Amino acid sequence: MSSEQVKIAAAHVAPIFLDATQTAEKAAGLIAQAAREGASLIAFPESFIPGFPIWTAVHAPIRTHAAFAAFAGASIYADGPEVQRIRHAARKHKIFVSLGFSERDRASVGGLWNSNILIRDDGVVLVHHRKLVPTFYEKLAWNPGDAFGLRVAETRIGRIGALICGENTNPLARFALIAQGEQIHVASYPPVWPTRPPEEVGNYDNRSANRIRAAAHAFEAKCFVVVVGSCLDQAAIDRITDGDKAASSVLEATPVAESFFVDPTGAVFGEATTAEGLVYAEFDLRRCVEPKRFHDVAAGYNRFDLFDFHVRRERLRPAHFDDAAEQKVEIVGLPETVQRADR
Repeated sequence: MSSEQVKIAAAHVAPIFLDATQTAEKAAGLIAQAAREGASLIAFPESFIPGFPIWTAVHAPIRTHAAFAAFAGASIYADGPEVQRIRHAARKHKIFVSLGFSERDRASVGGLWNSNILIRDDGVVLVHHRKLVPTFYEKLAWNPGDAFGLRVAETRIGRIGALICGENTNPLARFALIAQGEQIHVASYPPVWPTRPPEEVGNYDNRSANRIRAAAHAFEAKCFVVVVGSCLDQAAIDRITDGDKAASSVLEATPVAESFFVDPTGAVFGEATTAEGLVYAEFDLRRCVEPKRFHDVAAGYNRFDLFDFHVRRERLRPAHFDDAAEQKVEIVGLPETVQRADR
């Protein structure tokens, strides 16, 4: 049975760029702050640990080998000490946590995923999602994920789902969550997302796009949406640009991310910010019911006799090893028994 009213915190904050340990400590402090201020859930931005690889946008790929090596080295395992620190903080302060991070792959020293986890208020990981498709230049840092994490968690504060950045543009990924009765949707984003040099018109307006996507999902799912972006401090900017004036000008000219909240009608409400800090909103989940009478795309406002939607929700692996049981075989002429694989 979920609560009807919940307070949500969006952590519009900068990481300690490429320092996973210190960023996890910063997150733990913010978790404690949000809990003190009455929040039941705190959401962190995309790739908050160890920061977003925006260098993929502002430098030529042939000049980013060192940047990638540093980013891979600072990325973390889903069961590593940094995530354990966040889980401990969630349990200690009795608050749900949505955390974006760059995840290392034990099958490859250079393989990474853009991941997000939902942690329950007792520290248990409820959902572990890997971004289905890295967007545009993000492919230079991250590999494609899978649908294992396309799950909505039923919790005491409501049914919670999450998608990462451009996934909020994917109608099928969104419908997979809608069809699980999502009430609270977390949409996480990077600090900036440049697509053109500053002297050219038509740069992607990430802030405007995020409002459109959030409103669309809230309206179609009849759910609340928390949009959480990140920001860059000067230390991160210096590290990313590495003295390149052209790269600096790109970052200066690109719209910065915004964090805000959307209700089930698609209207923005509550606090919104582009400055570093925590912002809050109260979600009254009873407001998810009435709009369902108009367009309930997971029930009466759909034609499941005409449309058949299937999701392969499994964790993909690079190899499947079938190790046969060992069998003792006596070889004539040898006193000892040797082991071989039974094929």
